[in-house]
Amino acid sequence: MPPLQLSGSASVTESPLKVAMTRRTWMQSAAGAGAAATMIQPTSAKEALRTDVTPDFRIHHGRIQQSIMGWTFNPMPTLELAKLCKEIGLVAMEGVDATFYPEIRKLGLQISLVGSHGFAKGPFNAANHDFVEAKLREGINNAVKFGCKRVITFTGMREAGISDAQGSKQCVEAWKRIIPYAEKHQVDLCLEHLNSRDNTHPMKGHPGYFGDDLERCVDLIRQVESPNMKLLFDIYHVQIMHGDVIRRLKLYRDVIGHIHTAGVPGRAELDETQEVNYPAVMRAILDIGFKGYVAQEFIPTWPDKALALRHAAKVCDV
Repeated sequence: MPPLQLSGSASVTESPLKVAMTRRTWMQSAAGAGAAATMIQPTSAKEALRTDVTPDFRIHHGRIQQSIMGWTFNPMPTLELAKLCKEIGLVAMEGVDATFYPEIRKLGLQISLVGSHGFAKGPFNAANHDFVEAKLREGINNAVKFGCKRVITFTGMREAGISDAQGSKQCVEAWKRIIPYAEKHQVDLCLEHLNSRDNTHPMKGHPGYFGDDLERCVDLIRQVESPNMKLLFDIYHVQIMHGDVIRRLKLYRDVIGHIHTAGVPGRAELDETQEVNYPAVMRAILDIGFKGYVAQEFIPTWPDKALALRHAAKVCDV
């Protein structure tokens, strides 16, 4: 039987000194090779991730209907962003001024969600009901005009002197006032759940928002008792407030009307520097039979914003 070989190519018949020297030489060589490898690696995780997508990447599976919340890419001009979306293979846009809708539609993109009354002034306070109804009616009219099936709504902020029970009742009353108009035009009202934990940026979190509990939002939706009252399931906000995203997607599949994405915790790219496994989440979205839009709503931090969008599109193109 030949002598037993060690990892440094020394046999058991060699002297202890030679074995030690051989091991030392091998370890030094390995360390040197590791250092050399480190020197040629990208300097950050984000730079490494940019190699995962090419500047000409285009969606090719298309099983997820991808859209974009346009405000996140400001100050990129809206129509420039629309042309980029079309080039990448996104099929819709939202979160842009309605004056751009005609040009967006001419490019062959859909309007995936129409705006309304905003997240701050909502039906939590009955004094806002006329305003909320008018804005939702306006949103429904715009949706019909441009072939969209969804209008966003919010609970609004908590206010002193209004209990949660009273605020819940007033939210439901306001939506019941407008839901017959939505039903008539076959448009869904999508209530967005937002996180109230992040106070670092006005669009990364919304301290004081009443609809910060997903279960509460679903309960309010069900109290409206209409198939046209839906949930806007924002993965970013759900992860921050609750986690357990895939289980919650399955649990509330019957009321989900629209979905948003963003990296957690910083609302940046959908890359490996954040905590959500987006390919797994996208597969879960397919598993529950969701046929609506998934809108990218991350705030890009990469110098090449177009590449950041291509990367997100690739991550979600399962």
